[in-house]
This record gives sequence, structure tokens and C-alpha cells, in this order.
Amino acid sequence: MATVGFDFGTSNCALGIMHLQQPTLIELGEHGRYIPSSLYSASRDTIVNWLHQQLPAEQQTEFAQQRRPALQKGQRELAELKLDGLDPNLSFGLQALKRYLEDPQEGYYIKSPKSFLGASGLVKPQIELFEDLVAAMMSHLKSCAESRITQSLDNVVIGKPVNFQGLKGDESNRQALEILTKAAKRVGFKQVEFQYEPVAAGVEFEASLTSQKKVLVVDIGGGTSDCSMLLMGPNFVNQLDRSQHILSHSGQRIGGNDFDIQLSLHGLMPQFGLNEIFKTGKPMPRKAFSDAVEINNIVAQTYFYSAENARYLAQLGRDAAAPQIIARLQAVQKQKLSHQLVNLAELAKIELTEHDKHSVDLSFIETDLFETLSQDDLAQANQRNLTAVGELINEAILQAGCQPDIVFVTGGSAKSPVLSQYIQSQCPAETELVIGDYFGSVASGLTRWAERIYTL
Repeated sequence: MATVGFDFGTSNCALGIMHLQQPTLIELGEHGRYIPSSLYSASRDTIVNWLHQQLPAEQQTEFAQQRRPALQKGQRELAELKLDGLDPNLSFGLQALKRYLEDPQEGYYIKSPKSFLGASGLVKPQIELFEDLVAAMMSHLKSCAESRITQSLDNVVIGKPVNFQGLKGDESNRQALEILTKAAKRVGFKQVEFQYEPVAAGVEFEASLTSQKKVLVVDIGGGTSDCSMLLMGPNFVNQLDRSQHILSHSGQRIGGNDFDIQLSLHGLMPQFGLNEIFKTGKPMPRKAFSDAVEINNIVAQTYFYSAENARYLAQLGRDAAAPQIIARLQAVQKQKLSHQLVNLAELAKIELTEHDKHSVDLSFIETDLFETLSQDDLAQANQRNLTAVGELINEAILQAGCQPDIVFVTGGSAKSPVLSQYIQSQCPAETELVIGDYFGSVASGLTRWAERIYTL
């Protein structure tokens, strides 16, 4: 039996255990210590069947009863896949992206399932689908981790944002936590607890402090940005009740994925007709292009790939002053290339952490089609998101009623100089800025917290 910290992130997932009194992230097979939060299946309807086969024996009967119609539908689909010679197994992380890119028009690919857990208006089949998606990813990661450490993982602390992505506040948060809890227990975790992700990152940073400090933790994750003002120091390390040391919280559903989407919209969509005009001289409607790249918006993506929208885009092409450019947008719709475009924007964002410019190859749309993006493009495309991060910082400071001694920045997107420079500009000149482990701080902090609550 072992205790684990689980960063079920929007962009990446990681699990950690304590080893020699230090948190150690577990190698997850071919994925390494971090696995992109993505899943691919030849058919959406067969995910439930794959999951059923992976569940612990004591969970399988109850699950089969709860999902009987879905399992029967999946069995019929599995028979079709077999006739077509398609692989029925699920793929995760980079392997999932590879299978999607091999043929974007086939199969079911989802990136960042965490982004949808707080979505409003979900009906029971949709909630069950997200429970199965989360459970499938958790099952795969738990299996990879257990094979590495040769122990069963029974007790877990899972990270949670201050606010999940959703429009209904507390209701969205409850829905997301219920999905995560059901999924975790379904795949075999016996005890499931949660800790705020910025608090977890702070717990990891606290281990390095030699005196008491007021620390503003700024966690820029893949789907949310969270700030927590925490009173930290060596005298607090072993205390289980830290409520009096948490001076403030703030959070919004703005994260790295949103930065990627906005860079894709403002930086790449001009090559697909954004900013073009009709023959009448009127501008093209922006929504036709934003729907194409809003991969974390169920409504937008459902409409973009609908037959109704296909007809609408065809009409746009007929009415456009430059129909050959709108034809590129039609190709995105017909070939289901939204994820591919946003993935290219994400890769560009990563390249722009070390280079001023990056050339994006769009030749899969049209021969010799390229677009050059710069750090300025990234900043301009995300002015609204940057401003929102600044507002979260100010809100956390205002709630706390004091200025931080240290600002500790973590999360994958914090690696971007555009973002780190902006955060620096929002803090008093005398405040120390510390950049943490971009991906590992939350997982390590969750691991430390799991060790405390389950063993002390």
C-alpha cells in the first residue's frame, strides 16, 4: 500500500510518492514523469468497454449494471471496429496525439478532459462520459505507476483549482469534484482527498524556507489560473490544519490552453480568412473563426462540425472577396483539424519561450503555407488573458490585506517570458519573484500533503 499525490492537470498529469523524505515523481512508462492530458479512441462508444476491462474485480459488476446500455452499444461498435481492422485500444498522452494526427477525420480525440468537468448544462450521458474519460486516464496512470513502484496505490490527494472551468461557480466546482471522486474510487483508490493546487505548490516551496514569509503563489495551469496568499515557514511544515495560514484565494478559468487558443485565433486564423471581407466590403464574422479553435468549448465545437455550419461556410466562400482563403477554413471543418491548429499554436508558444520568432508549417492545408509568430504576437493575442491574471493577483493581495514578501510562480505557462514579465510588472519592485518547477511543483506539494494527512 502506498500514498500518492496526483496532479490531474489540464495540460499534463503527474503522480508522486515520498522517497527518503522527499517527493519523487513516478516514471510513467514511455510517458516519463509527465503525460499530456489527452486520450484517443477509435470510437467514443467503446471507451466504456475498455474501462470496464481495466477496473478492479470488485468494481466491475456494479459498473456493468450502471453502464449496461452503453456497454451493449460499445460491444456492437467493437464488432464494427474489428471488421474494419481498427485498433480498439485507447491511447494516452503523446501516443493519443500521434494517432489523431495520422487521421484527424477518424476516431475520437479529447485533449484536457479536466476543462469540461465543470461545464454547465451537462445531461446524465455526458456526465457519465466524462466520468469514464477521467477514470480511463486515471486507470492508465495508476497502472503505470504501480508497475514502476511495485506497490498498490490506495490513498490519494488530487489537486483542484480554486475554480474549475464552468459558469456556475460552486455548482460547477461540486460537479467537477464529484466526477473526479467517482472516477478515482472506481479505479481502486480507497481514500480520496483534495487540496488546492496553488496551496500544494506553496507546500512544496515552503520546504525551502528558513524563516516565516507571506508568499503569493501564482499557479498558471493549463485550464485555470489560481492565486493563494499563504503564511509559510519552517514552524508550520508539519501542521495539518493550515486554514489560518491561508490568507486569500482567487482563481479563474484562464490557463495555458486559453493562451494557445488565442494565439491560434489571432496568429493563425488570418490565414484562414479572419480579417477578410465580403465582396460587399463588410468584414467576415469573427465567430466563424473562433468556433474553429475553441477546443475547450463543447457548444462551439459541436456547431463548428455540424452540417449546418458546413453549409454556412460554403456560403461564406461564395460571398467572400477571397474565396480561396475561406476554402482553407472549410478544409479545417471537413478534415476536423481544430486540435491540430491549436496544437501548432501550443508548440509555437513553447518555442517562443526561447526564441523571438517561430515559423508555423501549415502545408497540410495548402502547399508552401507558413505563418511566422513572435513573442509580440503572443502578448498581443492574449492581452485580455494577461489582464485577467493581473486582476487575480490584485484580488488575492486585496483579500489578504497585505503585500507578499515573495511571489512564487509555477505552472507550465509560467515558462513563457511574456507571462513571467507581465507578472513581474504587476508586483512591487521590492518583492522577490521566484520561478518554481514549471510542471512539478503542484505534484510534489500534493505528495507532501498526502504524506502528512495519511501518516501523521
